[in-house]
Amino acid sequence: MSAEQIAYLVTVSAAIACAAVGVAVPRGQRAWAVATVVLMVVPLTVTWIGDSQSGSDSGVHVIAMAAGLLAVLGGGLVTTQVFTMVESEADQRAGEVLRGGAWIGGLERLAVFVTLLAGWGPGLAIVLAVKGLGRYPELRNQEDTGAAERFIIGTFTSVLWAAGCAALAILAP
Repeated sequence: MSAEQIAYLVTVSAAIACAAVGVAVPRGQRAWAVATVVLMVVPLTVTWIGDSQSGSDSGVHVIAMAAGLLAVLGGGLVTTQVFTMVESEADQRAGEVLRGGAWIGGLERLAVFVTLLAGWGPGLAIVLAVKGLGRYPELRNQEDTGAAERFIIGTFTSVLWAAGCAALAILAP
């Protein structure tokens, strides 16, 4: 592993640690979410500006696995924080309607990350179609609970986070 790859991996690992603390400790989640986002964006920006070429050694695989872990773990924390910024108390009922959201979101981010890393665009469409079709009965049968809005906001946040993490892995030095 080169020094650049080690620095990259350390930064991504710090983002994973921040996400893990943010998920485990209910107090100060917003600060942990901000730290997680910053620790993800900084190496991505530095690599993009520096126009690094991807390496071919095992360091790239370790970075890809770390970015995948960040996609799944950090995305839950970030999505939760987005919900707290946009929801009113009335909208919180939607979280009760859409059961299993944390597990579904984690699996969704993993699937999005893997399809983007593999360069398989149709896989992204399949992931989103399966999620939409799976939630359709719950969304259709609800009276104005805000479930549809919560579904859209959560999906967009989750997919954007997973795409950013895939970019971390793809642009890794």
